[in-house]
Amino acid sequence: MQLRHLRYFVKIVDAGSFSRAAAIVHVAQPALSQQISELEEELGVALLLRHPRGIAPTAAGETFYREAVAILRQIEQLPGIVRSTGSEPQGVVDLGMSSTLAATIGGPFIQSCRERLPKIMIKFHISDSETLKRSVAANALDLALVFEDELTAGYSRTPLYRQRLYFITGTPHDDPAGSISSERLAEFPLVMPTAPNISRSVLERRFAAMGATPNIVSEGDQLSSIMSLVRQGLGGTVLPRGSAFDDSADLGRPLLIEPPLFLTASVLWSGDSALGTAAEAVKLALTAHIGARMGDGIEPGLEPIEPDRS
Repeated sequence: MQLRHLRYFVKIVDAGSFSRAAAIVHVAQPALSQQISELEEELGVALLLRHPRGIAPTAAGETFYREAVAILRQIEQLPGIVRSTGSEPQGVVDLGMSSTLAATIGGPFIQSCRERLPKIMIKFHISDSETLKRSVAANALDLALVFEDELTAGYSRTPLYRQRLYFITGTPHDDPAGSISSERLAEFPLVMPTAPNISRSVLERRFAAMGATPNIVSEGDQLSSIMSLVRQGLGGTVLPRGSAFDDSADLGRPLLIEPPLFLTASVLWSGDSALGTAAEAVKLALTAHIGARMGDGIEPGLEPIEPDRS
């Protein structure tokens, strides 16, 4: 078994087909197929299921994919680990960030890292929190800044703060209360993220406890698409941030939901292995960056989480 077998297999699974993977790795499709056949023969198990629309990993293939990604990442990080010995950290770090968090934190943090950690290159990945958590579990990401509801096992984490959820509409208003009850919220049409989504799950659980169902009239898989529908007046939405929308003239002022609904913002990494030097430096920098933002008092609806000193 050669490293190229691991690289080829990972690219094929990521691409979803031999033809797309062949174009990415610049290997003829028959040769690529032959490489995988040799790998399956050596291992004595089928790794891929072929079907007319592409491929999918078998159960053994999923395990092989997860381990192959981890091995390739370790090899990629090895030069930086060696060079970091006795000097400032360097290397490549794959960092994921929830799209909602990235809207306000992403750019400033990456710029801060370029100044504080000039020898570290960050590969920045933006997605929803549930997808990012799966990527961390599969060792496809070193770190992820996500929102959580329940602190699921299998991860190491640093909880940073609790964030209240807001109701946001495309109708400017001047509501003196600055809040909306859950009962009143049930009367509004909503544009929500496609399930599974952490904010949606928390909202649906609240409504179920009330014996109600949220009136979801449309869904979106990106923050930008959701906000576009909200601005068009299709409905309101529920989000864990208010600061990104406070100055939008075409939106109503974000309303806090009562009783409060919270998400926890956490930095996650794999619970199966320790962070490398570069990833540890990025984690500490991210924690400090968010702590400084909170200290400036510019983030609404936040409750700091005191570190566990036990």
